[in-house]
Amino acid sequence: MKTGVSVADVMTEHPIVVGPETSLQECARVMTENHVGAVLIQGRGDLLGIVSEQDIVRKSVLNGDIPSRIRVKDIMVSKLITISPSADVFDAVRVMAEENIRHLPVIRGENFAGVVTMKDILKIQPELFQILVDKIELREEERKVKY
Repeated sequence: MKTGVSVADVMTEHPIVVGPETSLQECARVMTENHVGAVLIQGRGDLLGIVSEQDIVRKSVLNGDIPSRIRVKDIMVSKLITISPSADVFDAVRVMAEENIRHLPVIRGENFAGVVTMKDILKIQPELFQILVDKIELREEERKVKY
């Protein structure tokens, strides 16, 4: 299913970025102030990774770590799943659903172009929400079978 809407049409071109040495406490403050669920990690012009609210909770808070002492480089996801700005937003939704992510860095050639989020897509294509619901239900069924 194609929507005719490209990732470039909905992506955020200048997303919130922090450096790899930023503390988790500062990172969480930046996320809160900017009303975002994830920040990109950039060092010397290169995109190094991404940190989401869930990463902060799962990889530090639940372990009893002190957020002011942990750096984002220690918990960031560095193996990035990305998409091209020319891709259809349906492809972005499919990737997000399959990978269980809500933030997808956009790469044009070798260069970082922005980020597309589930919220960005659902603002302009709310009918794609059902695809996500179906994927989540399938994943829940798979988990039930395993246990």
